Amino acid sequence: MNCPEEDCWPEPITRVQSLSESGLPCIPERYVKPPSERPSSSNKMDGCDDPEDNIPLIDLGGLLGGKDEELKRQTMDQISVACREWGFFQVVNHGVRPELMTQALEDWRQFFKLPVEEKQVYANSPRTYEGYGSRLGIDKGAILDWNDYFYLHYLPRSLKDPNKWPALPLSAREVIEEYSFEVVKLCGKLMKILSVNLGLEEGYLQRAFGGEETGACMRVNFYPKCPQPGLTLGLSSHSDPGGMTLLLPDAYVPGLQVRRGERHWVTIKPFPHAFIVNIGDQIQVLSNAEYKSVEHRVIVNSGTERISIAFFYNPRGDLVLEPAKELVSEDRPALYQPMTFNEYRTYIRTRGPRGKSQVESLKSPR
Repeated sequence: MNCPEEDCWPEPITRVQSLSESGLPCIPERYVKPPSERPSSSNKMDGCDDPEDNIPLIDLGGLLGGKDEELKRQTMDQISVACREWGFFQVVNHGVRPELMTQALEDWRQFFKLPVEEKQVYANSPRTYEGYGSRLGIDKGAILDWNDYFYLHYLPRSLKDPNKWPALPLSAREVIEEYSFEVVKLCGKLMKILSVNLGLEEGYLQRAFGGEETGACMRVNFYPKCPQPGLTLGLSSHSDPGGMTLLLPDAYVPGLQVRRGERHWVTIKPFPHAFIVNIGDQIQVLSNAEYKSVEHRVIVNSGTERISIAFFYNPRGDLVLEPAKELVSEDRPALYQPMTFNEYRTYIRTRGPRGKSQVESLKSPR
């Protein structure tokens, strides 16, 4: 049966979890990365054991609820440095209940343990990516990543449809709703902090995102065990195309790597009940590159599966974004051309994750 191109994947979908559970000794050729993209011990994959080689860990407790002005200033400074030098940081004492975070991870773990026939009810298409998926991009013959995922919309409310969310486990929809509500609140607080640190009015970034009409969506990543983890990646190198990402990682299985320099990949060691925050391409554009969206990727392993919940806080799709006028001067002209987020994210949805090639393509001609 034929279907419109935007509703069809270019090839039949194979669930990576099914491949993993089949006991195959070698991964299919479709998942083998070129040698230059494969994980390597020379990339300091064990760097997370060195405190100097891990993303900053920042305690938000004093900033969000305390009265110590000096502590608030220090915390603001820590966030500013992290945004400029790393593009990534972890936050604790952020206001989201640890029990809720644990429950969210557990519910999604239970979903991916369901029989494939039950998950297949939620199979997605490249039109919106909403639902149960196993690939990004629609290039025929593309080398694929070793993961399955579930993608859903939370904001704007016109796109939110809880009936498209998993019905099992029974607590899933309620937990997704509460978790998303709390993370959106935290994102709003972080947006104010980022605005002030840029020297902008507190509400600048939120208004640039559309005020109350921002976008928010969730992608839950499931990385099955892999018989040849040195040949593939759970998620290829990319910077996030949206505004800001809050990642709830697997507490026990590291996998996220952040690029540090040209060939140095740092494996992040998650702190218990912390969110990993990273700057997306749209905030890099709005800040005129004072804040950096940084390439990252995910490695897999042969002994343990891994799960993570990525929550994307994005601009409204039809708003034109460009560097803030306050951050543009004769000495520092606007680095990026105007573009809507809808136009921008079409790139990754059609071509898949490809480093920072998209944001670099926006740079204004000199």
